[in-house]
Amino acid sequence: MENRNNVTELVLLGLTQNPEMQKILFVLFLLIYIATILGNLLIMVTIAASRSLGSPMYFFLAYLSFTDPVYSTTIAPKMITDLLHEEKTISFQSCMTQVFIDHLFAGAEGILLVVMAYDQYVSISKPLHYLIIMKQTVCVLMLLVVWTGDVLHSLVQLLYIYQLPFCGPNVIDNIVCDMYPLLKLACADTHLIGFFMTANGGAICTVVFFILLVSYGVILQSLKTHGLEGNHKAFYTCASRMMVVILFFVPCIFVYARPILTLPIDKLEKAMATHSSIITPMLNPLTYTLRNAEIKNAMRKLWSKNVTLVGRGCVGHDIPFYRESMNTFNISDYN
Repeated sequence: MENRNNVTELVLLGLTQNPEMQKILFVLFLLIYIATILGNLLIMVTIAASRSLGSPMYFFLAYLSFTDPVYSTTIAPKMITDLLHEEKTISFQSCMTQVFIDHLFAGAEGILLVVMAYDQYVSISKPLHYLIIMKQTVCVLMLLVVWTGDVLHSLVQLLYIYQLPFCGPNVIDNIVCDMYPLLKLACADTHLIGFFMTANGGAICTVVFFILLVSYGVILQSLKTHGLEGNHKAFYTCASRMMVVILFFVPCIFVYARPILTLPIDKLEKAMATHSSIITPMLNPLTYTLRNAEIKNAMRKLWSKNVTLVGRGCVGHDIPFYRESMNTFNISDYN
């Protein structure tokens, strides 16, 4: 603890030291962050206010739209404001908090994508039993499992780092406090801890990624086998969701599954961190809504109504689940 207290704050070098480029990146990332917040908020409001969006798939989509902006907010505001300051510092305790929240919501999003893939598989392969299999208690239980497992994962990652002594230096050549940059600053032999962290974080990213690949492969095979009406649209829906999976997990695998202790932190790694924490949360609302006719129709209805109805949808309704409209559920909801 005495050694650790020698480092009370850390310096983040960020993406670039060029003042002109920093100003350009400030405007760009600020616009992206605002779009992320507004886009995901619009989805949550639409699902909460629209009676037609009562199926479990929209229940999970609402929680994904909650997870994305929170995950981005863990990193984006600090990174954006740092672009306007010459000294980019963060306290040690704030750094530890950032590590925990970053892994908490990033991990929750990754596992939630698996849950959403399973939900889509059930809706396509067993549409008549969909509402029985994916009943409210099952969906809530899935979310509880997601958050319980992810809290344990994040706590383990944080404990690995927090027990290490930090006595200097205190400069991190990255945009964010993360485990592997911190390992390089520790005044101790971190090879064993680095191995366990890779086994915990990198292995989870890799395994979940391959589970999703197999899941969507099974979904596409189900579309082909059953010859479902409208499977052409469903195919493109799966393809767009696979793009989200690739955009999310490839940076994760690159950062956490490689032998980071033997490789320098380079521009590509910083670009990966920027992409996963800034770009991907903005793209998810577009991917999950542009090809979804029900959400687009619900948004048009909300847009045509007055602002008070939207406000009432935000605060006066819970996320809908099983309403009368659920009796008309069919596979076109996914297209």
